[in-house]
Amino acid sequence: MIPDEEVERVREAADIVGIIGETVTLKRAGAAFRGPCPFHQGKNPNFSVDPRRRIYHCFKCGESGDVFTFLRKRFGMDWPTAVRHVAERSGITIREVSSRRDGPDPRERLWEVNAAAEAYFRRLLQEDPGGSAGREYLAARQVGLDVAERFGLGYAQRDGLRDHLATLGFDDERQLEAGLLVRREDGAIRPRFRGRLMFTIYDVASRVVGFGGRVIGEGEPKYLNSPETIAFVKGRMLYGLNWARNAIRRADRVLLVEGYFDLVRLAMAGVEEVVAPLGTALTPDQGALIARHTKHAFLIYDSDKAGLKATFRAADELLRHGVAVRVVTLPPGEDPDTFARSAGREGVERQLAQAVDVIERKVQLLERGGWFADLHRRRQAVDHLLPTIRATADAVTRDLYLARVAEA
Repeated sequence: MIPDEEVERVREAADIVGIIGETVTLKRAGAAFRGPCPFHQGKNPNFSVDPRRRIYHCFKCGESGDVFTFLRKRFGMDWPTAVRHVAERSGITIREVSSRRDGPDPRERLWEVNAAAEAYFRRLLQEDPGGSAGREYLAARQVGLDVAERFGLGYAQRDGLRDHLATLGFDDERQLEAGLLVRREDGAIRPRFRGRLMFTIYDVASRVVGFGGRVIGEGEPKYLNSPETIAFVKGRMLYGLNWARNAIRRADRVLLVEGYFDLVRLAMAGVEEVVAPLGTALTPDQGALIARHTKHAFLIYDSDKAGLKATFRAADELLRHGVAVRVVTLPPGEDPDTFARSAGREGVERQLAQAVDVIERKVQLLERGGWFADLHRRRQAVDHLLPTIRATADAVTRDLYLARVAEA
């Protein structure tokens, strides 16, 4: 048996145009591809393949479906064979489980307890006196409770969750397994999240897999995420992808930001094709995940030294996956949250229109720093530029980068 999330992963990675194009002559027609229908043996280009929506449709006979449907109907493959075939073509190793296994998916026990915790956190924030600190904090940042509800925000008190979940049948063992409780060295058990504004982390199927907690008031760390579990692997997920995936495909672009609030604020402004890594540098799995949805990325990180370092590290990872990367520079002292709050969607779009390619941004910074003033510093400048050139998977883009660097 192939789990649903594995099927979805293969579907997203599949080159539906390439697979169908092996047996159907397809030609680009706008955003789609057209050709004769293989099902009713047509001769006119009534058969359309849409790579963005990952579906095909014949406007004459009405046949339609996804890449798996095509293989099953055209070649008589059964469902698992079709999925395995597409996975192999896409370079993906899928996880299969025994169809004889009794009981639910082992991650389901964590989805359940996390969903119960989310409901508790949300209720505290929305209406409970114990969540007043969270409400005041959101009000100070001009985030309404309607927005909090939309994005699954909640509040964690210093205690109460453990007993609440116990009344619902979730014992300490399951709460510890999900990372909602932690066991100290002396054996005492306490809540992981205390006095924090809670951001619910969903997988692409909108199941609750973990949380990110922002401390209110003094305390360290400023942001605390759930630990990794069988349901939550940070390096393979992107915060907000469950909301943004359709918007990304419609716009054929993704905005990558660093923080939870950056994402929420941009979405509030009407820019919905935005995701964020989960507190780590962009990983190869996250880069591949973005590349399956679009080949155009805009990086909107902080402009300080740490933000620029994260920007260029993320850019190199995306370039390895064939994604074109542009860097957005915000006015001094602004981050995506504060800028979108004051400038709105129009202001954000203006900044996006002024974004420059990542190699151009690197050259700009080196020129301003005087790195091209003499031969010795030029040699050092080349060392700063080479990683991005080497990371670029697209040969044409790599040649253009070499020419730009040589010119500089």
